[in-house]
Amino acid sequence: MAGGDQINLQLPDPTAALALSGQAESTLRRLEALTGASVVLRGLDLELRGTASQLERTCGLIELLSPLWSEGQSVGPADLQTALTALDTGRSDEHRQLGRQVLARSQTGRLLRPRTLRQKSYVEAMERHDLTLALGPAGTGKTFLATVLAVRMLQERKVEKLILTRPAVEAGERLGFLPGDLQQKVDPYLRPLYDALHTLLGAEKVAALLEKGVIEIAPLAYMRGRTLADAFVILDEAQNTTTAQMRMVLTRLGEHSRMVVTGDPTQIDLPAGVTSGLHEASEVLEGIEGVAICRLTAADVVRHPLVQRLVTAYAERDQRAVAPGPRSRLDGQPGRPRP
Repeated sequence: MAGGDQINLQLPDPTAALALSGQAESTLRRLEALTGASVVLRGLDLELRGTASQLERTCGLIELLSPLWSEGQSVGPADLQTALTALDTGRSDEHRQLGRQVLARSQTGRLLRPRTLRQKSYVEAMERHDLTLALGPAGTGKTFLATVLAVRMLQERKVEKLILTRPAVEAGERLGFLPGDLQQKVDPYLRPLYDALHTLLGAEKVAALLEKGVIEIAPLAYMRGRTLADAFVILDEAQNTTTAQMRMVLTRLGEHSRMVVTGDPTQIDLPAGVTSGLHEASEVLEGIEGVAICRLTAADVVRHPLVQRLVTAYAERDQRAVAPGPRSRLDGQPGRPRP
């Protein structure tokens, strides 16, 4: 960009410079696309060139993202978009608090924190309420953030046990064709929960805690008849529970326990005509003391940037396909929106 004003920012060290720049300077190129300014990194010198308004916008984004890049943490597309939205909507102060809200550190040293303002509200809801329902599309961090908080509470001895469960929607005849005993048959359904724990604790520690019974990962059917006391319970993929299953697991909650129920109302795999327990619970429990209901959106997707576009595209397709009525499938009506 020829002409215009210029600002030079001095970055603290090579690690911060690399984190802000991104692989093949991809983050700098996204920064240029979002602001219209020219952004050039020479060593530790960041040269910004553009109009006064472009420079103000660019500097504001870089400052809001500083809790990430200043600590050597990579800046993803979702981080940029969240910071830009906060800047444009006058919520910069809230975003600064977001950057300071470190929940844990992964086994690889990555700082784990909520990455959008709705994710921040979700974490705060889990911290304050005995029961939290989190509804939203894939990639919004529903299960992962719940697992992070659960592990932290276990390490702080606020709970004695972690219980992670999800329905195996094919627990009928097709499950019988899989090899192994019952635990081996349902393990593939529980793999996302194992993956989250391995990120936080490492495979060896997870295995040791599983053996001691401090962590329990089991299909939903194993919860029947139990009282889950002094535990942090996560029910994942709850859109695939029936109403009876949801009532059963909610009433298992014992003293000094906390429960988080996560699910995506647009990914229901129940047979046609069967009401989703998550849909019913989100309506019945609205406004009940001690219960929080958090709704995440495509804007909170923090996986590959393409995932956010895929979620939005399918949501728009589903919206067009739903006949006019009091509620749409995207509002959580039971159904099978998958093609």
